[in-house]
Amino acid sequence: MTLLTAAVLSVPVLTLFAGSVALFVKEKAMPSVLQLFGGGCLVVVVLAHICEAVPLFPAMGWGLENSPGHYLDLGGAGLGLALFPLGYLLHILNLKPR
Repeated sequence: MTLLTAAVLSVPVLTLFAGSVALFVKEKAMPSVLQLFGGGCLVVVVLAHICEAVPLFPAMGWGLENSPGHYLDLGGAGLGLALFPLGYLLHILNLKPR
């Protein structure tokens, strides 16, 4: 079930990440850097769930409390959900009317 959840969530996360890469290539400004870093953190969360479902790197303790895998997943989710919207908001506020 975890692998199915990670596979379903990978589609919007990779779409957000691809859009943030395209924005960063177009304009190298602080909002696009924040979006790119936030999108990368969300990709880390998806990869952590894939590693949990398919027992890769068992020493990371995927899915266990107080394990490196748990904190990598938690940190990636926290940073991704904070930085991506912040970068998007700053990008929208910096747009100049035509």
